[in-house]
Amino acid sequence: MTSVTTAKAGVAAQSSDPAPTADPIPARLGIVPALDLDTVDELKRVVEATCTVPGVVEYKLGLSAVLHVGLFDAVRAIRDISDLPILYDHQKAGPDMPASAKPFVKICSEAGLKGLILFPVAGPTAVRQFVGHTLEAGLIPVVGGEIPVPDYCIRGGGYFADDGLDRIIEQATKMGGRHFVLPANDPEMIRRRSAWLVENIRTPVLFLTGIGPLGGTIAEAFGAAEGLPSRLAVIGRKICAAPDPGEAARRMVDEVMQFS
Repeated sequence: MTSVTTAKAGVAAQSSDPAPTADPIPARLGIVPALDLDTVDELKRVVEATCTVPGVVEYKLGLSAVLHVGLFDAVRAIRDISDLPILYDHQKAGPDMPASAKPFVKICSEAGLKGLILFPVAGPTAVRQFVGHTLEAGLIPVVGGEIPVPDYCIRGGGYFADDGLDRIIEQATKMGGRHFVLPANDPEMIRRRSAWLVENIRTPVLFLTGIGPLGGTIAEAFGAAEGLPSRLAVIGRKICAAPDPGEAARRMVDEVMQFS
């Protein structure tokens, strides 16, 4: 199988999807407000303002509110207002000891979450454990490995291998993963990896994060991933810090729907 890394020269001709006959995931475009907020009151303010906006499809719950009140109470605060699905971003789950995956996923499942954002950069065993236990629990693993920081990867002066995420994606795909998250600030990287996903996975779903202050734009990121029918923009400060989060969400949805 052609790797994600070498897909720049030509994507794989043979599918690696372990379940090519699995039910297709309905195509959708939309936004995911990132609730990386310090208090439950702030969390409720954003959810109340955005949950009825068409095109807001789910929420990403961050670690700050969870540290303040606990995972179960943070989820309950959202559920008091909205039934939209909730992804939990432990910022970041996956780099830990692989043995921690099963109890972590168990707690998240009991909390009523839909899925988990996972960065299993601790190696192949971590991918197998975190992705595997998430799937076994009936949750969705949203798999990534890079953040929109210039010196994160070796190519930018950082420590993470340039092809590390490519290898994580391949491993997660073999296990049945179909949801992935990429930084929105590198269109060429999005284009290359999106082409591989389309060629190798039945109805992949791509989350794009880092839109706004971190350098990504909906226009460039969604344009680079044009072959993927399911693209979701994860947006934090541009919505949560806005005077009117609902209106900010509507503007973001309008941008996303230009690609429908």
